[in-house]
Amino acid sequence: MSHDPLLQPYRLKHLVLKNRVMSTAHEPAYAEDGLAGERYRLYHREKARGGMALTMTAGSALVAPDSPAAFGNLQAYRDEIVPGLARLAEDCHAEGCAVMIQLTHLGRRTGWNRGDWLPVLSASPVREPAHRAFPKEAEDWDIARIVADYAAAAQRMQEAGLDGIEFEAYGHLMDSFWSPATNHRDDNWGGSLENRLRFTWAVIDAVRAAVGPDFIVGIRMVADEDWEKGLSREEGVEIARRIAASGKFDFINLIRGHIETDAALAQVIPIHGMPSAPHLDFAGEVRAATKFPVFHAARISDVATARHAIAAGKLDMVGMTRAHLADPHIVAQVARGAEHRIRPCVGATYCLDRIYEGGEALCIHNAATGREATIPHVIPKAAKPCRVVVVGAGPAGLEAARVAAERGHEVQVLEAGAQAGGQINLLVKNPRRRELSGIVDWRLAELDRLGVAIRYDIWAEEAEVLDLDPEVVIIATGGLPQNPPLEAGDDLATSSWDVLSGGVRPGAEVLVYDDGGGHAGMSAAEVLARGGARVELVSPERFFAPDIGGLNHAPYMAAFQAHGVRVTINTRVVALERAGNRIRARLGSDFLPGWNETREVDQVVTEHGTAPNDTLYFALKTQSRNLGQVDYAALIRTEGPILPEVNAEGRFMLYRIGDAVASRNVHAGIYDALRMGLRW
Repeated sequence: MSHDPLLQPYRLKHLVLKNRVMSTAHEPAYAEDGLAGERYRLYHREKARGGMALTMTAGSALVAPDSPAAFGNLQAYRDEIVPGLARLAEDCHAEGCAVMIQLTHLGRRTGWNRGDWLPVLSASPVREPAHRAFPKEAEDWDIARIVADYAAAAQRMQEAGLDGIEFEAYGHLMDSFWSPATNHRDDNWGGSLENRLRFTWAVIDAVRAAVGPDFIVGIRMVADEDWEKGLSREEGVEIARRIAASGKFDFINLIRGHIETDAALAQVIPIHGMPSAPHLDFAGEVRAATKFPVFHAARISDVATARHAIAAGKLDMVGMTRAHLADPHIVAQVARGAEHRIRPCVGATYCLDRIYEGGEALCIHNAATGREATIPHVIPKAAKPCRVVVVGAGPAGLEAARVAAERGHEVQVLEAGAQAGGQINLLVKNPRRRELSGIVDWRLAELDRLGVAIRYDIWAEEAEVLDLDPEVVIIATGGLPQNPPLEAGDDLATSSWDVLSGGVRPGAEVLVYDDGGGHAGMSAAEVLARGGARVELVSPERFFAPDIGGLNHAPYMAAFQAHGVRVTINTRVVALERAGNRIRARLGSDFLPGWNETREVDQVVTEHGTAPNDTLYFALKTQSRNLGQVDYAALIRTEGPILPEVNAEGRFMLYRIGDAVASRNVHAGIYDALRMGLRW
């Protein structure tokens, strides 16, 4: 029997959890018409197969129609939700993993103009900036029906065979009654702490009456909003004490902070470049004060920190939620003594930013997560091994090489530079983003384990590739920086690559023209500003950096304001010209023809994505058996060959991936490499 603290069982009421690792509630936005379908089920089943003891579904499941979905939420107010959740629970139970669900009424944390267009409500009519709805003050009849809705939803979860539920009480309706920031009432639901807790007691009493005393019920709660006008640490811990002493709850899942703005949310859910496990000690203090089961998750992304949380008695169950999007098999790797092989969560938070922008959760460098129906997390062997040449050792090329080697192919990688990483090497030049190097480091370690060598400092041309007598050639040569369209002055522009690489010395006064809308332009502006330049960022977008979600936006904006970066949106750079030793930029507008302004600066830095570095691809295309063709229909339906044999005289199959096709992002390149590498 293992002595690893993480692998010790934990008894919660009648339920024995096989270890101390869980995935806390989050909404991956995989719902189908508000219900848990195959995609939702397979996502949780994979984590169960990976060894975790408890998966908490939904983030959160909605108890009432006037809590319309904000993040693709499950609809727990519908009877139709039961069969899908029952299948999910059966699958996870078969793997020895318990299943619970988080229930909530979102209160003001949603929009009124979605779902059934019912008014949004809260304890008081205090607007939440993040979702921008003006809530009405909940009336007595609202409170009564919502309490009943909680009880009915809990019954549905019990009927589905789930092991328990938790209430959501941070930033939602329940804790809007707790917080002085959101409860300005002067009736029996406001004022004293006793009054502010009345809604919570009404809900738990109704739920207990519906599901009985044995069904597990916990609460994910804020015990300190870390906000001058919000719930204080003193009152929050007192609420935790009262919940623990009530005999009505079975665990506390602890949160610290408030979430009504992107900046505040980023402190609750930190991203790369921010502190690891910032609220762990506080969770331990609450556990000590309450003598009650405490769960917690907030950027606990590595096994060492998780193990410390349990060994030091800070937590009873440790949540590694984003970490399991990166690698759903963390516990299995620990159990087999292979911690070093765990695919790391690099803190990019691409997963959550996609959800908050209306997409579904995807890990920046595990393209199988959320696609379990068509892409396995464990790569199967190919029917027939072959000789494979991968050109380019950026993230896409490294993933292509890894997948090919796992499938049993003989793989050689040619890289033009002196090190692997491609554009990741530029991203991490921003010190705040250094953790993204884990995307490269993990793949290099895997290739070393698989015996794949990378030949560096080789600018591969046609002859070098043909000399290797390949059967499959994968072009992962990436892209090269390109200027946005300018009427004049292309030669006066400096690329974001030059700035981030340190290849060009920054000017004292710099205009950054971001016509890409992603991290590259924003990082260039941040690096320049931190280096002492006076920076103005100009963007043609109606809001800047639209390809960056709110959690990643927050540290950029903090840096911009700290260093006086000026932001100008809805504006294009039309042309550049010399003005003595400086550069004059002429600005124009899409909205008012003829409008223009000028700026005189020392340097103009441009970002407009990349142009494919595709010379080698086209040199090899006519010699390939498929002439570079990919059958997209077969690729999408995941059956049949994807590389059609259309040239009988061809010597090899050929395709390109990532930015060698078109300017996209890290996830797109890795997804290309993985799904195409599985299909030949």
